[in-house]
Amino acid sequence: MPQTLRESVAPLVEHFFRHEAGRLVSVLIRIFGWRNFDLVEDMVQATLVDALQAWRHRGVPGNPSGWVHGVARNKILDALRRDKIGQRVVTEWAATLPTSQEGLDKQFLGSAIEDSQLRMIFACCHPRLARENQLALTLKTLCGFGVLEIGRALLVSEETVKKRIQRARRDLIDHEVSLDPPQDGDLAHRLDAVHQVLYLLFNEGYSSSKGDTAIRADLCEDAVWLCHLLCSQPRFSTPATHALMALMLFHAARLEARLDQHGGVLLMEEQDRAKWDHRLIRRAQEFLDRSAEGAVISPFHLEGAIACHHCMAPSYAETDWLAILHLYDALLKIHRSPVYLLNRAIVVAEIEGPHAGLHALREAGQDRALAQYYLYDATIGEFYRRAGEMDEAKQHLEAAKRKTPSSHDRAIIERRLAKCS
Repeated sequence: MPQTLRESVAPLVEHFFRHEAGRLVSVLIRIFGWRNFDLVEDMVQATLVDALQAWRHRGVPGNPSGWVHGVARNKILDALRRDKIGQRVVTEWAATLPTSQEGLDKQFLGSAIEDSQLRMIFACCHPRLARENQLALTLKTLCGFGVLEIGRALLVSEETVKKRIQRARRDLIDHEVSLDPPQDGDLAHRLDAVHQVLYLLFNEGYSSSKGDTAIRADLCEDAVWLCHLLCSQPRFSTPATHALMALMLFHAARLEARLDQHGGVLLMEEQDRAKWDHRLIRRAQEFLDRSAEGAVISPFHLEGAIACHHCMAPSYAETDWLAILHLYDALLKIHRSPVYLLNRAIVVAEIEGPHAGLHALREAGQDRALAQYYLYDATIGEFYRRAGEMDEAKQHLEAAKRKTPSSHDRAIIERRLAKCS
């Protein structure tokens, strides 16, 4: 095997593991069950090490997924045969599993993998699991993230991530959660949980609060892909699912323009709109149009409409702020979120000026959660700066800088402080 080809195998295996591990685990958990969760993950990782060695010498097989699944499956069966409890059931399991390469290829076709992923999404978002445990398990199982990566994404320690995943897995076993799709009577509640987890997953990628990079595009891509799987199935392809997909794509279209050449975050008014991905914007509009077919308006519909107004505006100054204000008013009737209150105040300032924005923020600041949020002080500081009251502006901007752990957020605040001079 040529040296250059050998050298190319390692990054191929690494890429394959990062993007395919979640799919492989989903299929194998469906076969071997929750009680063998740790074994499945261990064998998938061991198989990838084997792949690195084997593919260096013999080349990459025509069906890498089938190869890895077949080897991992056999490793799991071997481990179970060595276990006394596993011996009792492994013969029965083995009889139901395909043994030929043709059978393996069929088992690991794209449609079978996608079906397993859909089942795993709903299992990870089962109502028996706490929301923070749902998100940690989704990142680990479906997205292939390590414990360290999950800790960075969720702003918690590695030990906390391990405990959340352990609790989630224990709950899945204790409550005998099935990998079958939810029944019609349970579908709406379960689908709402899936939507919320995907929404949080995308947000963690869109605006990473900790770590070396301000944006985690891989998290955004995983959230969009999983939402795409939902959209591909009639049972899950609801107006709210389409609205969530539209919202993600509108934001994803702006990702490249959100960073400067040094990796710093650019606010919307600072971005080069020529860098926005207009193909994605058109796709987002298509999904938003589809979402209007239902009779129920979800927060994703309204947030998607707000994102659409931003993407369609020729410039920041030409944004239809009045339409966006009406949308935030509608959002607050559905859910009085502190973030919605803050964003509404920003829109008020764009329409009526900084003092009107300050008045709206004082009303919003009665929410205790918002008062502790660094962007609350940062926004007050910016309004005072625009009003020419620099001492008050500095005071609040400095407070905001102390509240955020993100170096990228502090860099934005430093730029605002510099303007106060």
